[in-house]
Amino acid sequence: MTEAPIDPSLLEPPSGLQTHLGFELTEWSRDFARVELDFANHLTNRQGLLHGGIHALMLDSAMGYAGCFTGQQGVQQNALTLSMTVNYLGQLQGKRIIAIARRTGGGRRTYFAEAQVTDESGKIAATASGVFRYRSGPLTS
Repeated sequence: MTEAPIDPSLLEPPSGLQTHLGFELTEWSRDFARVELDFANHLTNRQGLLHGGIHALMLDSAMGYAGCFTGQQGVQQNALTLSMTVNYLGQLQGKRIIAIARRTGGGRRTYFAEAQVTDESGKIAATASGVFRYRSGPLTS
């Protein structure tokens, strides 16, 4: 399923971590987010494989965005991760790390999401599910 591209006016400034690592939000809509990062040597573990923490970071970031879309310029919703389970399934072979997440349910204060990390070929490396708590209401600029 292909989602609509992001309306640039809805983008928030990137976090310090996002700027440092270089991952980007490439698709975002209600209950959906796609986050991408180019593979680089500084993201590997001692075996030369993508570090599992990067998988977790990408999964967590995508699920966080998936639950926080407001669709309104200048209105930002934030959430905190309460719980996240990551399952590692294989190794990525490609040059792009892609996390796709969907909000799967929830209510006024919490929501649930699921995500997967793939490379550009679609090979799945990890999946996750999480529980998130909305921080107080949406912030306006």
